Amino acid sequence: MRRILQFIASFVALVGLADAIYLTVHHYAATEVPCGLTGGCEMVLTSAYAEIFGIPLGVFGAAAYFAEFALAFLAAYGHDLTWKLFGLVATLMAIFSAYLIFVQAYYINAFCQYCLLSALTSTTLFVLFIVSLITKPKPKGLLPSE
Repeated sequence: MRRILQFIASFVALVGLADAIYLTVHHYAATEVPCGLTGGCEMVLTSAYAEIFGIPLGVFGAAAYFAEFALAFLAAYGHDLTWKLFGLVATLMAIFSAYLIFVQAYYINAFCQYCLLSALTSTTLFVLFIVSLITKPKPKGLLPSE
């Protein structure tokens, strides 16, 4: 079961990576992103909260999602330490995403659908890790007739 969760996590991390790269490209191209669902993308993406030290959050997100993809993929092939590192990064990403949702709601008073997608993917990565901890692996080598 854990291996399946790790492959699912790899896919979810790729979704987050694509989202972060999309936002980063739009930032550096200085083009508006289409925002039909929430209508507040430009307010969020051009706010003071959209960068750290002049670097757009999408760059940090892309790095984090790429790391999560690599860690989950390696874990699916038997590298147990990488799954623990995945869990640490997933926890930090989920906490930061919750903070950014708070900022959108209370300071910017607008929501960005791409930011919400990122929050959803980072939270999903965290949930997948937690589920992997609470599911018990089946014992190996035991047959029902033994």
